[in-house]
Amino acid sequence: MRGRRVLMESFVAQGVRHIFGNPGTTETPLLDSLPAYPQIDYVVALHEGVAVSAASFYAQASGRVSVANLHVAPGLGNGIGALYGALKANSPLVVTAGQQDTRMRLRNPVLGHDLVAMAAPVTKWSVQVERADEIAPILRRAFKVATDSPRGPVFVSLPIDALEQETSIGAAAPERLWRATAPDPKGVSDLASMLMKSQNPLIVTGDDVARSGATDALVELAEQIGACVWSEGLRHHASFPTAHPNYRASLPGDAAQIRKAFDGADLVLLLGVPFFEDIWYAAGGHFPAGATIVQIEESPDRLALNHRLDAGLVGDLATSLAAVTDAVRAGATAEFKAAAQRRNAMHAEHRARDKEAYRTRLEKAWNREPSSMPRVTAELRRGLPDNVVIVDESITASLDMARAFDYRGFGDYFGGRGGGIGQGLAGAIGVKVAMPDRPVVAVSGDGSAMYSIQALWSAAHHKLAIVFVVLANREYRILKHNVDVWRQNFQPGTQHPYQQMDLIGPDLDFVRMAGGMGVEAVRVEKADEIAPALAAAVATNRPYLVEIAIEGKR
Repeated sequence: MRGRRVLMESFVAQGVRHIFGNPGTTETPLLDSLPAYPQIDYVVALHEGVAVSAASFYAQASGRVSVANLHVAPGLGNGIGALYGALKANSPLVVTAGQQDTRMRLRNPVLGHDLVAMAAPVTKWSVQVERADEIAPILRRAFKVATDSPRGPVFVSLPIDALEQETSIGAAAPERLWRATAPDPKGVSDLASMLMKSQNPLIVTGDDVARSGATDALVELAEQIGACVWSEGLRHHASFPTAHPNYRASLPGDAAQIRKAFDGADLVLLLGVPFFEDIWYAAGGHFPAGATIVQIEESPDRLALNHRLDAGLVGDLATSLAAVTDAVRAGATAEFKAAAQRRNAMHAEHRARDKEAYRTRLEKAWNREPSSMPRVTAELRRGLPDNVVIVDESITASLDMARAFDYRGFGDYFGGRGGGIGQGLAGAIGVKVAMPDRPVVAVSGDGSAMYSIQALWSAAHHKLAIVFVVLANREYRILKHNVDVWRQNFQPGTQHPYQQMDLIGPDLDFVRMAGGMGVEAVRVEKADEIAPALAAAVATNRPYLVEIAIEGKR
């Protein structure tokens, strides 16, 4: 059999249902094989970054390994930024790229380059197939490495001649690997003892809690010990119900602000992510002086990686959290239980005050024109159904989005990791493919939307009923905020206007751009028209773009 048949049958054996890609000449063996494998759907993107982001978000939403198919050196280069986001998101992703015929290697062929070296910094494993006999074993290992904890992307270079060689080594049969680990009983006991000694515990939750189905177990533990819960500043999932009285918010972007948020905590429990991803340098550590620091992770690679711990535990998160909760329940004194309930009541009061403060902010901003971020996000909530899935790249509106929407857990919210923009519109393609029965709405700033605007064509081409909401303030608002922070931190002595951060002259016209790619669109300039426009867009059950005029930096 030929190598290309082994490639496709390896995908089938691994349960691949979708390939997200942008075709090229060296990918012809794969593309020409598609009719023989109707169980695999090829989702076409017009840019490699869109293909990789869509595949990454599909992997996050479906829990399955996804495949992205790129084209030689330029195509892989176009996808590297999105591949970095997939790495930071821990997306189980197999990225392939066609490579030039190896017999031309010494001739420096057009489009040829060292693809393995290009992909290595942003993948868990990067490898090139050298002959057809290697296709099956390399693909088997690629899927295994992608799903090993912590999960992440791998890259496989596929020379066109290797795909056309004959081989007797067929696709490997799927493996049944049980890799979840039970936590050490002594570790569970010690950690529970530390929690029961705490007077003011605090929990920081990461994406692995949602991915592992541990949200309910985390809620039970937080209530049992009376802890407030923070989430990461940049997150892919909602790991804790955002309407819960014990939930606070997402963390700020530097050590000093995080330390301030943690003020008063005598124990900090870290769950399910490498902490922390700071945006700015600030002197000092992240934790209050004297606080006990404990961590639970599914991979020993992350345990105590960035911070010294007083206790660390490796194990399946749902199992580990349940075990710790049981140990606390069994060992808690009446005094501890009463104190935990007082803390829970205190957290509920804090949440009520926070909601009232936000209501006041919303009222003050209600009638501003162009529409304010609090008003716009409130109208979005009013116009969208309760089962909506939000793909969020609203950037400076993200805090208001978090206030307006209640995310119950896995599947309600998807956001980009790594800080690179352009993931939202592209990611919505993957989310909708993974979750076809729920309404999917991508909310993006106008600057971010331009990084992956080609995603609109993919939505139209594949008839994906996604509502794309573009918040148009005609500026890179986040950069203006960052300039303010930079000036405060470094005192450069300049106070001139922001440079190259306004998206005007000409103005971007998203309605016309969407129309050119087959997506119906409307621009909304009045706040009271937002909710009806969103409801109408969802009701069409087809790709639709709503451009909303929103205020710029004040």
